[in-house]
Amino acid sequence: MSNLPFGFGPPDPDKPGDDGPSEGGPQSGADAFNQLGQMLSQLGQMLSQAGSSSGPVNYDLAKQIALQKLSGSGGGKIGFASSGDADSAVRDAGHLAELWLDAATILPAGASVTAAWSPRDWVQKTLPTWQRLCDPVAQQVSGAWVEALPAEAKQAAGPLLSMVGQMGGMAFGSQLGNALAQLASEVLTSTEVGLPLGPEGTSALLPANVEKFTEGLELPSSEVLVFLAAREAAHQRLFSHVPWLRQRLLGTVEEFAHGIKVDTSALEQLAGQVDPSNPASIEEALSSGLLEPQTTPEQQAALNRLETLLALVEGWVDVVVAEAVGDRLPGADALRETLRRRRATGGPAEQTFATLVGLELRPRRMRAASALWKLVGDQHGVDKRDGLWSHPDLMPSAEDLDDPMEFSERLGKPGELDDMDPMAELERTEPEEKPEDDSKE
Repeated sequence: MSNLPFGFGPPDPDKPGDDGPSEGGPQSGADAFNQLGQMLSQLGQMLSQAGSSSGPVNYDLAKQIALQKLSGSGGGKIGFASSGDADSAVRDAGHLAELWLDAATILPAGASVTAAWSPRDWVQKTLPTWQRLCDPVAQQVSGAWVEALPAEAKQAAGPLLSMVGQMGGMAFGSQLGNALAQLASEVLTSTEVGLPLGPEGTSALLPANVEKFTEGLELPSSEVLVFLAAREAAHQRLFSHVPWLRQRLLGTVEEFAHGIKVDTSALEQLAGQVDPSNPASIEEALSSGLLEPQTTPEQQAALNRLETLLALVEGWVDVVVAEAVGDRLPGADALRETLRRRRATGGPAEQTFATLVGLELRPRRMRAASALWKLVGDQHGVDKRDGLWSHPDLMPSAEDLDDPMEFSERLGKPGELDDMDPMAELERTEPEEKPEDDSKE
């Protein structure tokens, strides 16, 4: 893999943190004292949280660090509303986007709430999903240290192994908190990384980040806001009304994470690089790449499935939003291309996710998926295009992305799909996809 899983990611040299020296000269005395104060504060948080989490990641610490780093971030002010009220602007943009989407897809509105989130809101609202995604990675990596110990060492360590686990949980939590803070300061919507990270039925935009994104586009902020609201609303229609999709996406990420294997033979070499009296040597050793997991065939298969499904989701959203917006927004084509490149090339959000979970969420074949969805819609209509989401077996495969014309011709042949009611099929599959516990409530 090209990226280390979280807990082992080296710092980005192109993005110095807030604690680094300013450009153009050495730190002043005040800067040095401020840096020392921040370090002591973070250390105090870590020690106070040492016993608060028994899992592989100390999520309480991660949340505290992320929120502390984002303490100065606000909700932003968008010029869409005359009052400058970001909440009102986001609601208005979401309402308008839903009206336009109604004519472009058979899937009904999926969000019951349209909200303006601050970066701090994003951290708090998405943390439960991050816990589900990060736990398998942390369990695999932290378990490698214990497995590598000889039996005699394990027996001699005794209760110390529990302390090592707590320290590992703090280390993971610290890096997770820093990464989430970075991600929260960049994402534009709750679904930008292609996964349903937020609560079900909630469509959310981050006005402060949208404002920064808009600065270099030379487009009215109102157009950008409505376009992003349409993309968010389109994602929510899929995640709400395609019952198998949410679980399939998150489950595939979990499957990838569970397959992580660390070469424990590298631990002996790693130990030789560590000077116990120098904490910096520990960080340098961990970021040297010795513990970089190798991608197994099972992981590669899961990654291929995930990339195809992400491409199909992003391609469908791309086509549907383009049809919904039409000529209503003069800058829509430019925005569409900008966001295509942002997603396909992997922006800061995707890079941070790769550090957290160990894989990149780049829909590399989004353009091919967009072409396929556009072709199917033009040749067979919106009903048949969107009806393909009614069951995973009907979805285009990676091979279909290579030859969309053949896939479209195959759809035109007599078969079950011709007589199927897409909405009835979606409603029929919904109870089948729900967990058994839901049926007992």
